[in-house]
Amino acid sequence: MNIPFLGDRAEKHRIHDAEGIAELLAECELLRSHAAREGIQLDDSASSLEALDQLVPRWRDDEETVSWLGNDAGLYLGTVIVRTVEGAAWEIRPDGQPVVRLDSGREFDVVASGHEWAASGVPELSQLYAEVSEE
Repeated sequence: MNIPFLGDRAEKHRIHDAEGIAELLAECELLRSHAAREGIQLDDSASSLEALDQLVPRWRDDEETVSWLGNDAGLYLGTVIVRTVEGAAWEIRPDGQPVVRLDSGREFDVVASGHEWAASGVPELSQLYAEVSEE
């Protein structure tokens, strides 16, 4: 169906503001709140990922919190990678999922990794960062 007043709805012409997207994805409010209550400063560094790995996972009893925190943990992991690994950048896949892409073309679904971390603690965020930064 062609509805002229809606214009071209194809996504192929959409331009993304990479810096604006990066700032939006870096917010991670729930994770930052949990970390602050535990005295952890999230400064977008690899050492802050190590500190998060040491948190006592009190949130695992609440399924909704696990989901939200997992999402934030993945976005925070991606933020650290994008800000510290040369050539790493956010990319939004056609399905809307934010991923981190390296210069090599390798893609990391950091949100899925964040969900795994929030639910079970494995793999550790710092371990994932180390693997990505070695590329």
